[in-house]
Formats: sequence, structure tokens, C-alpha cells
Amino acid sequence: MNYAIIAAGEGSRLAQEGVAKPKPLVELQGEPMIGRLINVMIRCNAESISIIVNEHMSEVRQYLESLELPIPLNLVVKTTPSSMHSFWHLSQVIPEGKFCLTTVDTIFREQDFKAYIDAFEADKTHDGMWAVTPFVDDEKPLWVDVDDEMSITAFRDKRWDGAKYVSGGIYAMTDKAFDVLDQCIEQGISRMRNFQRALVDAGHRLQAYSIDKIVDVDHADDIATAEAFLAS
Repeated sequence: MNYAIIAAGEGSRLAQEGVAKPKPLVELQGEPMIGRLINVMIRCNAESISIIVNEHMSEVRQYLESLELPIPLNLVVKTTPSSMHSFWHLSQVIPEGKFCLTTVDTIFREQDFKAYIDAFEADKTHDGMWAVTPFVDDEKPLWVDVDDEMSITAFRDKRWDGAKYVSGGIYAMTDKAFDVLDQCIEQGISRMRNFQRALVDAGHRLQAYSIDKIVDVDHADDIATAEAFLAS
């Protein structure tokens, strides 16, 4: 399995709230967030990891360049206008086949992530498997509409009666998605949620995989929340 991490945001909210370190280097249980993600991915049979950081994150770039990993690390240094654009730049270096993409501030239990990856690797019928969660932690969550078989039918900005899941910020898919991503870029579309809608519109078969809790680190208070979550 190949993996990719979007770590190109500026972490401005954390900085405004007094957190001095760049978001990817904020420590959880004594380990930088991005380092924890890399290590989890390696333990989940990573063949390669591709990461994008913005041009102003020299400290993060230096940290990544200092790592000695048993697998290839494809590092992209680029400032982008949205996470979808960051993903597009990563798509130029992600190897062919199945891969899993996540944002650097998506915090999950390792055992939950491994079970999810195992499910996607075993799946032979879907074009992608999205981690979803009933735990709503995001300020502007993306709601995921599913049918009785957990096939994704729509992505919505607003909750509706009967809604159960929001996107967990973890996306496993095949390189078939790159054609849709290229079209989104050509059409001037931005934001990951609009790319996800474009996948559904293009007929990609997306399966939802429920994880009971996924936490985002967007604010200073979220760091303690994430620490407690991982320790529980």
C-alpha cells in the first residue's frame, strides 16, 4: 500500500492561539504528529509515502529530510490554495495502484486505521473506501450519505434527518481517481469536498468504512483532546 499526507496548511489558528510549533511538528504522546503518521503507515505495510508541505515550513521540511526510512519518501514542497490542489501535486509522485491519503491533523487509533487499510486491500469491487465517523468534531463537517450497503451516494455540507456519518479525512482509493482530479483542476474547482462530489458524479464506486472516533487538531485545545483520545 502506498500512502500520502497533506501537510501544506499554515496552521494559522494554532499559531494565533499561542502554539509555536508548525502543526505537523506538534507533539502527541511525545511524537510529532507527522512522525506518528509516518510510523503508523510503515507499520501498516507502506511501500512508499508521499508528503506535501508548503514552502514556508522549512522546519517541517528539514525534519522530514532528516528521517531515515526503510521505504521511499516523496517530498513535495509547494504552497497551494487548497487541499485539493495539494492532492493534485501529490498525484504526480504517488505510485500507481491503491493508496491512502490523509491530512496531517487527522488523529485516529492505530488499530482502527490498520483494520480499515486491511479492508481496503481486500476489497475487489470498489474504486475507493472512505473512512467515516459518527463522531462530529469538525467545525464544518462534510456529511456523507450512504445506502443500506454503506455505498456512498452523496457528500453534503449540511446535516439532514437521518444523517449518521461525517468524513473522517482519510481516503483510500486507486489511481483511477486521478482523471477526475485532473478535470477538477482544469475546471477551476477547489476544495477536497468538491473533488469527492465529482467522484460520485463520475460514477466511482465509493464504500464508507465507519470508525467510531476520529479527532482533528485545529485549535490549541484540540491537542489535549487528541492526547487523551490516544491514551484512552
